[in-house]
Amino acid sequence: MQLIELRFQPEQTQTYLGSPSIVRLADGALVASHDYFGPGCPKNHEAEESLTSIYRSEDDGVSWHDVTHIMNCFWSNLFVHQGALYILGCSQQYGSIVIRRSTDGGRQWTHPADAESGLLFAGGAYREPPNYHCAPMPVLVADGVLYRAFEDCTPNDWGRGFRSLVISAAEDADLLKAASWTKTNHLAFDPDWIPSAWGTLENPGWLEGNMVEAPDGTIVDVLRFNSLSLTDKGAIVTLSKDRRTVSFQPDNGFIDIPGGLTKFTIRQHPETGTYLALANETTVPEQGRQRNVLALISSQDLLSWQVVQRLLEDDTGLEQGDSLRLTGFQYVDWQFDGADIIYLVRTAYRGAHNHHDSNRITFHRLADYASLLTA
Repeated sequence: MQLIELRFQPEQTQTYLGSPSIVRLADGALVASHDYFGPGCPKNHEAEESLTSIYRSEDDGVSWHDVTHIMNCFWSNLFVHQGALYILGCSQQYGSIVIRRSTDGGRQWTHPADAESGLLFAGGAYREPPNYHCAPMPVLVADGVLYRAFEDCTPNDWGRGFRSLVISAAEDADLLKAASWTKTNHLAFDPDWIPSAWGTLENPGWLEGNMVEAPDGTIVDVLRFNSLSLTDKGAIVTLSKDRRTVSFQPDNGFIDIPGGLTKFTIRQHPETGTYLALANETTVPEQGRQRNVLALISSQDLLSWQVVQRLLEDDTGLEQGDSLRLTGFQYVDWQFDGADIIYLVRTAYRGAHNHHDSNRITFHRLADYASLLTA
């Protein structure tokens, strides 16, 4: 398996690499980002994980060079809007929602000091609510509006504590001004929504949602669903037309989606309307946290999904149990890039402490993806 390493981090540092994001700029350069987590990673004044690094490639991802670091920037995604580069996420683990802008290709960034310069929604001190959370999820642009999914983990209990929410802003607004953005209610997951046939689930909850325009034009948030001991489940939360309320219909809001137990990233092909995602296919059903297989999946309606092709599989020669424990191709961000798909992976591989504590960020290209959809 060919891996282009953007960064390697020795596992002895107890610093792990997370939250990859990637975009292509108008000048042809690729810009990538990732953050750091784990007991050895850099932390801010509240002893929280909060550092992000920025990279550029001038040769289509063959080689990468460091550009800069951004403090108090975490779980963030890159996106290009009206000629500028933005990074949107949290100020730290369970921090504020903040946005920054770069007009020089990622070399220099604005600082979100206040509500006029990128501090969109303030979080509480340390783990006091609201505890904003996200991953590098897509920014959807539809009908003149930008949409982005977040969560509020209140109470601060991973899994059952996550509350789904959406922020949105007019396409022509100043995105650094908090007044430009609308935020919905914070929708907690109700365990009573779980179908009785599923039995008792371990720490059920939703997180890391994808903003998507459904086939009927409705704007929805398609979320990863923590559903152990079940796998491959997702949830669809609907945004109201006035962009102020999210709601869930338990009768039809759950979907079957390969890899739904872990983070997946959905984008819609602008010409065909096909929904594509990169997700961790579950090939060992009794191992719900499996992340050692990455697959391209597709759907025409967001409700019915199928695996198109496996993209990455462990080639280390480890026995199945060790591979499940030590190898992960996860938290992928990806973009359409002409006839190809480019993607950046949080990778635990050959020496990682475990499948979650990733020691690499790797770049990949899927050539001529459209041929797979018609095969």
